[in-house]
Amino acid sequence: MFRKISLRYKIPINLTLAILLTSLVIGSVLIWRSYEEIRNDLFRSSVELGTVLARTLVAPLKHDDIWKAYKILRSAGYRIYIVLDEQQRIFVSNQPTEFPMMRELQTLGSEFEALQLKIENHDSLSPFLQERSQDERLYVVIPVIDDGIQIANVIIGYPRTIYWPRLLNIVERVGLTSLIVMLFLIPIGWWVGNRTVDPLVRLSRAMSQVGSRPLQDIDYKPLERDDEIGQLGQSFDAMIAELKEKENLEGQVIVSERLAAIGRLAAGVAHEINNPLGGMMNAVNTYRRFGRSDSETDTTMFLLERGLKQIHETVSALLVEARQESHDLTPDDIEDVRLLVQSDAQKKGLQLVWDNKLDRPLSLPSTPVRQVLMNLSLNAVQAAEQAGQVTLSVALVDGVLEIRVSNDGVTVSKEEIGHLFEPFVHKRPGGTGLGLWITYQIVRQFGGDIYVQSEHGTTSFMVHLPLELAA
Repeated sequence: MFRKISLRYKIPINLTLAILLTSLVIGSVLIWRSYEEIRNDLFRSSVELGTVLARTLVAPLKHDDIWKAYKILRSAGYRIYIVLDEQQRIFVSNQPTEFPMMRELQTLGSEFEALQLKIENHDSLSPFLQERSQDERLYVVIPVIDDGIQIANVIIGYPRTIYWPRLLNIVERVGLTSLIVMLFLIPIGWWVGNRTVDPLVRLSRAMSQVGSRPLQDIDYKPLERDDEIGQLGQSFDAMIAELKEKENLEGQVIVSERLAAIGRLAAGVAHEINNPLGGMMNAVNTYRRFGRSDSETDTTMFLLERGLKQIHETVSALLVEARQESHDLTPDDIEDVRLLVQSDAQKKGLQLVWDNKLDRPLSLPSTPVRQVLMNLSLNAVQAAEQAGQVTLSVALVDGVLEIRVSNDGVTVSKEEIGHLFEPFVHKRPGGTGLGLWITYQIVRQFGGDIYVQSEHGTTSFMVHLPLELAA
């Protein structure tokens, strides 16, 4: 189950557990060290006390003065004092009822049996501590020495609970300190964990959207950092950019293939229509020349001829042929288009921004290029919002004529962009839908490309016409 938890929570939880474990280990070490210090303090104080007792007990031991020895030991409080003679028998104690005189130590139980064994096996004349977990007490044994010879042992016994008051106090202080430290470190750990894992979470969220959402809707910006997370984010961003480019190229290929198929179909239909259309128009002209004339017949012939001419104009528009017998394109040709578009722009109160960067004639036929400029400019004027702006720029860049026409207004959806250049597709009331179709056919005949981009209320048409292929 823990494996399914998000890194947003897993890393802070791991940091929290690490902080808790560290606090527990440090607290345990401090408590153990404190216990050792208490134990050592108890041993040192017992040795000091026992040494003083041992000196005062030398005379009673030599004179076998039990009463004097007892008087020395009776003010012990919670401690147990036992004095052993050279035969390891009880000489005197501060609790004679529990520890009778002349009794051997091992007869008092397993606890004292182990203590006597330890005394017998202790070769040094130095004091020692006997502490076993199963015993009720702990014992400090101090030898009584007279003129360098051990004449007895003083045993000081303490109840095991003697540690608890100081130890509990230390545990409380260590626990309180650890709690304060954890209350301070855990929020920092969560903040650091979230800050560390946030780029990965955002990257994971963005990666999960690939394939289920359009690439342009995936909002991800890699962090500007040089570590592994930054490199991973930059690689993902580069992958998205390549996928977008691939998607755009595939879309362009699909649109180009569809428009090419439509163009072939339209051309075939137009040629098939042209043949009988020509015969019908000849028949109308023959009838007008040799037929009987009356008002009703003349009206019918007029309507018939006008309909046939309209069909002829539509068919001619479908059969786009970019004839190149016109003169080379000059900067004045671009300015002529500006004058023609200016009046329509003024009617809508539009701001017309015209950026003509041509400074010399180009080896492109002026008539079809002007028609492309006129179609795109008028289309932009018609699509722009009232009192909006239309921008046109023309420039020569690396042997390619670049034309860009932009207007503000309603954003065109990606789905609609895919059908903009098809014949008879239009939004403007009264339009034929052939302007962009003609523009597309002219551009393709010159080996150029045309692109559409529409976002944030701005629609732009970009045309690239290579001079080498057009020459």
